[in-house]
This record gives sequence, structure tokens and C-alpha cells, in this order.
Amino acid sequence: MAISRCNKCGNVTEHERELVGTTIDCQCGASTRVYDTLHFVSKLSEMYFALRKEFNELSSDSSTPNQSDLNRNDESIDIHNSDSWSSDVQHAPIVQWFKSKNIIATASINAVDTTGFFDEAAVAIGSDYELLGEVVERIRYAQLREYTSNLIHLEKKSKENAKAVEAFVQRLYEHSLIARCISDKKEKSIRVVLQNAPSVRRFFAGDWLEWFALMVGLRICQERNINFSCARNMTLAFPSNENRELDVFFLINNSQPLYIECKTGDFRQDLDKYVALRKRLAIEQRYFILCVADLDNEQCKGLTAMYGMTFVNTQTLGQHLTGLL
Repeated sequence: MAISRCNKCGNVTEHERELVGTTIDCQCGASTRVYDTLHFVSKLSEMYFALRKEFNELSSDSSTPNQSDLNRNDESIDIHNSDSWSSDVQHAPIVQWFKSKNIIATASINAVDTTGFFDEAAVAIGSDYELLGEVVERIRYAQLREYTSNLIHLEKKSKENAKAVEAFVQRLYEHSLIARCISDKKEKSIRVVLQNAPSVRRFFAGDWLEWFALMVGLRICQERNINFSCARNMTLAFPSNENRELDVFFLINNSQPLYIECKTGDFRQDLDKYVALRKRLAIEQRYFILCVADLDNEQCKGLTAMYGMTFVNTQTLGQHLTGLL
């Protein structure tokens, strides 16, 4: 196909390929050239991405972000499909906050880009972890053992729960988080064939809980019309040459830190480290959160009382953040 765009009136028209390279008269009377459609779109894309790169570089050079850059609570933003938070400008207040603590923070820009499907899958898992956590664990186990697939057993589940698991596995397939799913009605099981992409392996190994915590925070901030900056997988470099990666971090109204550490496995050996970190950052107990997937509510209450940090699980994280924000 061929295409033309009039420089005078802006009219865009498709033409037969035979007209490529010729000049025609537009409906407004002006002369306009006909181009190969693929060539035209390619050149237009080059211009767009060059301008976008220039804009991002100019934004990154700004030492003081405008308040409009920090207003990430726009209701028009689809928090499940946006790269609005993937910029140095958005992370700048958090970097500055850590700098005030004599800590060098390096942002992982793309870690808060929700245009993929990790966030949707994570919200589904966290919202019904009691049921869907088993699916995640079966996939994680297969990854550790370097298996190519694993079985999800349905025979002991109620009809309703079995349908919910089947629907979830199908969504994983549609979002390319698994390579294939094979349902065996007779054996009442589903064989899940794994994807080997590193990002997918990390997701089932524990990243899903970070995504879940991020999305819960984003949803509440948007619902409450709160100004915030957010980060995931940010690297912290301390004066003692110690490096650490934080899981999820929000800076509310450019001043109030909210730290969320996410754990899907054993966490007890790291408790002293988190106690020291909370004191080092001088964050209030209720704003320094350990979200541990497999803790029940009573365990969360007991550990909160013992260690001076707030322990939550997937069901109580949203409740706690709602009370804070």
C-alpha cells in the first residue's frame, strides 16, 4: 500500500502501491507526494522515538521536579497499563529522600512499568492466595528442579474452586506466563508447561508479591487522590559499602516514607537486618512493613509486637495501607 499526507491541510489518504514516488493533487488543491506506507511509518516512528528520548533526557536533567510530575494520582491513568512511573523524574523525590540519609539510591526505572501482564497476575494471586498460592508453588518447584512442566491437581477441590484454578491457569497462558496448559478431565488435573524467560522465572520465584504490594499501594493512592512517588527493586548503597535492594517503596506527599519488604519464603534469618534498617532509616513502625505471604493473622500480630515492624499478609496489606493513607 501507499500513503500521502498533505502538508497544507493534514489530510491522510491511502493509495494503490503503483503511485509510490508520484505527486498528486490533494482535495484542498495542494500538491503532495505519495510514499510507501511501511517507509512512511518507519520514518515517523524514528522521529517520534527521537523526540521522546530528547524529552526524557531533558526531564532527567531537571534537578527539581515540577509538582505536576509528582501527581501520579490522575484517575485517568490505568494503573494496570501505564509507564507513567517509569522515569527518573518520578523517582527523583525518593532518590533525594535517601540522599538526605546519606544513602545513594539507584532507581530501576522499568520495575514500575505496568504495561505488561505481571501486575494483573500478581493481583489475582494476592487476592486469593489461599487458593492460587498452590499453583504458584507448583510452578516455582518445577523451576527449582529444572522441570519443563508440572501438574496442578484438582481432584480434592470443590467444583467452584477447580473452575477458579482452571480460569487462572488459562489467564497465565493468555498472558504468556506459561507456555502451555493441558487439561485432563478424567484425571482432574492440569499440566502446566513452563516459560523459561528470566523475568517469568523471577515472577514465580517471588516477584509476584512485590508486584502485588506495588499495585495495592497504587490503587489506594489513586482512590484517595494522594500525591506520591513509587519505586520497586531500587538499589541502596550505604556509606559502609553495603548494598541492598528494596522491594517496594512509596514516598507520600514528598515527605512520608512507606517501606514494604516482600517475603514468599523463609524470612526469620533476616529479621535482625530489618530491625536495624528501620532504625537506620528512622521510619515509624506502621510505615515499615514486612508482607509475608504465608503468615496468618495471629502470627502477623505476634511478630509485629515482638520486632517493632508491621507484619502483614496478602489479605491484610490493603487493610493496613488503607488505614495509613
